[in-house]
Amino acid sequence: MSLTNNTVNIPFIDFSEQYQTIKDEVLSGLQAVFEKGNFILGQEEKDFEAQFAQYCEAKYAVGVNSGTDALYLALASLDIDVGDEVIIPTFTFIATALCVSYTGATPVFVDIEDKTYNIDPKKLEEAITDKTKVIMPVHIYGQPSNMGEIKAIAKARGIKVVEDAAQAHGSSYQGERVGSLGDISCFSFYPTKSLGAFGDGGIVVTNNQDVFEKVQMLRDYGRKGRYDHKVKGYNSRLDTVQAVVLSAKLKHLDQWNKMRNEHAAYYCELLKDVDAVICPQIQEDRTHVFQTFAVRVQNRDKVIEQMKEKGVGCLIHYPIPLHLQEAYKDAGYKQGDFPVAEKIANEVLSLPMFPHMKKEQIEYASQSLKEIINT
Repeated sequence: MSLTNNTVNIPFIDFSEQYQTIKDEVLSGLQAVFEKGNFILGQEEKDFEAQFAQYCEAKYAVGVNSGTDALYLALASLDIDVGDEVIIPTFTFIATALCVSYTGATPVFVDIEDKTYNIDPKKLEEAITDKTKVIMPVHIYGQPSNMGEIKAIAKARGIKVVEDAAQAHGSSYQGERVGSLGDISCFSFYPTKSLGAFGDGGIVVTNNQDVFEKVQMLRDYGRKGRYDHKVKGYNSRLDTVQAVVLSAKLKHLDQWNKMRNEHAAYYCELLKDVDAVICPQIQEDRTHVFQTFAVRVQNRDKVIEQMKEKGVGCLIHYPIPLHLQEAYKDAGYKQGDFPVAEKIANEVLSLPMFPHMKKEQIEYASQSLKEIINT
């Protein structure tokens, strides 16, 4: 922490200590790549795919250039097209909806649970039509959705389940790792994720060999051989350089997730007696990796400004539900259609969270929030 005008400055996220942990391995790995010149789909990239698939307790993984592309290529591998519908929660980052739109299909929004902020399985039924081909739950902030109910609903109707696991690297549901719960799972390696690259990156994970082989082709111009193009594909490959970084980080991910959980528990302990602050609730049958530590408060916009004045970096994930985004006004949704998501979007506040946070930083952020709430 640094002091400026008697104010403690706590960044929203700081990976400087994390970098020191992996620095030597990353630099030696990068040097090897630079010397070999295998920047695209090099051996290190293939090795990381195998490592990450194993980590997710799945058979296959295909590295791509972003989490958004992972979602899009997953849907494309299932032949999702114009006239199809894909059900998603309305409380998430817009990439979840955009990847559906890219296929020509229609994203169908559903409200969320008040406790987990994940898609509400009880509201899935009314959203399903004969056009529904995929349900795409988002494990928001790092806690898995209720995959038991979601998969049961999907199986009964012959609908595929694609996990948007962009925020949930390493979390589990009923003892099974995220990444192995749906028909396909998609992760982002955006730098701020629990497992983040030094740039963009993503990965598609599956136990389905047909999906695996199709995504492999789709990410690389639709080809089987160098100039043998089987389908109309794309240029969406995870760089070997990023794979080196991710492979080094993957070895520490469980420990870093444990540190995040300890920080979250300390936050909750310090804030437990503040009635005006609602802390995250972890469901007993799953684990949380706290990619984001989001509390709920009243007068959120005023609170975040005063937190910044006290030197505490805060963000909002996500202030506008997808059904109210201008980009999707043509879908015909209106204010009040999904009241739980709208309420949470107006109250949610993300506090600083990263593995190497200091106890004193959590104490200062918590005390600052208490003082602002109580004035």
